[in-house]
Amino acid sequence: MTEANDPRTLLVGDVGGTNARFAVARWTDGGPVLDHHESFPAERHPTFLEGVRAFIDGCAVKPSGGVIAVAGPVTDGSIDLTNSPWRVSEAELQTLGLNPVRLINDFEALAWGAPIVPGQALERLGGPEAGDPHAALAVLGPGTGFGVSGLARDADGRQIALPSEGGHACFAPNDAIEDEVLRILRRRYERVSIERLICGPGLLNLHRALAEIDGRESHIDDPAAITRQALAEPNSACGATLARFCAILGSVAGDIALTLGARGGVYVAGGIAPRILPFLKASPFRERFERKGRFQPYLAEVPTWVITHEHAALLGAARVAFDRD
Repeated sequence: MTEANDPRTLLVGDVGGTNARFAVARWTDGGPVLDHHESFPAERHPTFLEGVRAFIDGCAVKPSGGVIAVAGPVTDGSIDLTNSPWRVSEAELQTLGLNPVRLINDFEALAWGAPIVPGQALERLGGPEAGDPHAALAVLGPGTGFGVSGLARDADGRQIALPSEGGHACFAPNDAIEDEVLRILRRRYERVSIERLICGPGLLNLHRALAEIDGRESHIDDPAAITRQALAEPNSACGATLARFCAILGSVAGDIALTLGARGGVYVAGGIAPRILPFLKASPFRERFERKGRFQPYLAEVPTWVITHEHAALLGAARVAFDRD
């Protein structure tokens, strides 16, 4: 056991608006292996740097560099997390002995990780069992916010991840009820993005809008309470909200598949989908995914999965870390 930095051991992280996950990674013939996992609420540490330092201090073998995936756009090696007060830069991380170190978008990391997630950590939501291995794939999903990325691939095996802020694209209603939801949310927001509806706080926005449309009062102020009641009573008002949430998620996933040409498949990630998996499978998700008029046959050939692997973004960050190293 040593306190020296080990060039064969790299730090990987996955930091969202609510939780931070870290591990040390090493590379084997079978791909990345993650050791010394730790997950904690981001609020435990007042700054990003203190959270990373606390994790490294607990490592017997100190990582020499690494890659940390963060929820938001990375600009010139710096990040101001979209849904968190944390801020950090690669230069600050180097003061902890991490060199080289890189910050990437969390869904960019998921795009790198999705193809190497073990099959038993994927739940199929419809479509064929496998997509075109040489075509692009898409990764998207709701959590504290709504993330979107893709992985472009070609027949020669070349790959490149496509970080994006697609969750902040405009919400597009698909029926009269969603027209009304959009009208209601426009009173509150100057511009209604996908993330205003399809994420934890968005679920609450959607529930309140549907209650107004139905002429009901709603006193729920916690998205988790909506999910709990929906899972316990699918025919309740909360069940209707969650079903609409899943339907809109399917519609958005279909739009992103068309935009990226994601014939390699669409992976739903984030913190919410695995927790509502049986409900999601029974929901209108897949029907709305394929409901694209003339392009319904195109999308019928695109598989959709939920990633249930807790550390998929860490696997992707490890791929980037060792490629860089």
